[in-house]
Amino acid sequence: MAKFGESDDLVGAEFVAANLRGARFVESDLRGVVMRGVDIQGADIDAPWIVEPGGSLTVNGVEIAGYVDDELNRRFPGRSERRAKDPDGLRAAWAAVEQTWAAALERVANMPAGTADVSVGGEWSFAQTLRHLVHAIDLWLGRSVLEREDFHPLGLSYGVAGSTEHPPYAEVLEAHASRFGMVRDLLATVTPAELETPRKNPHSSSPETTGSCLRVILEEGWEHYRFATRDLDTIEPH
Repeated sequence: MAKFGESDDLVGAEFVAANLRGARFVESDLRGVVMRGVDIQGADIDAPWIVEPGGSLTVNGVEIAGYVDDELNRRFPGRSERRAKDPDGLRAAWAAVEQTWAAALERVANMPAGTADVSVGGEWSFAQTLRHLVHAIDLWLGRSVLEREDFHPLGLSYGVAGSTEHPPYAEVLEAHASRFGMVRDLLATVTPAELETPRKNPHSSSPETTGSCLRVILEEGWEHYRFATRDLDTIEPH
């Protein structure tokens, strides 16, 4: 089986009558890809960025990004508030994230022991997803907003999927609760003026504000909840 990695330059490549059945693209840049006369029956695409402002995906001449966003909002009540601009709106948006994740935590607690460490298709396990949210909050709230350099040791960044490290789940839950509490505590007192305070993007030179950093955390919360529950649906017997 051919395998292409980050060092392989396929920009502008052309595939003609190529058999890509069953191929898997992970964390790959497919922006602007053009497909004509292709058979994509049964294809499974997970592309969170198409539902961001300015995101686009066209199938048979129909722009569907908006339809996808609306359907996700219908499936996940509270998700539509993730781009709130004012303190009250952000507080309500975060409360919805917390309530949604609380239900997921309870679901896992009622599943067989070890469920939290099960990986589906090489994706992060439920515990690893919680650990990534810890890292994301440390990055976008701890570093960018609170200007702290310390990161929780259980936080998990991108690029380490498939790790065999399984810290005690109780410790993961404690870390997750502490970081969710950090967001809640900041939102409890944040003012409209503070939301506009300039902040540094932890990944690039793009300008940010306290408000935009909080909206990144909200996006992370909803997208990773979707990933996690998708895999729980696969794990849980029907």
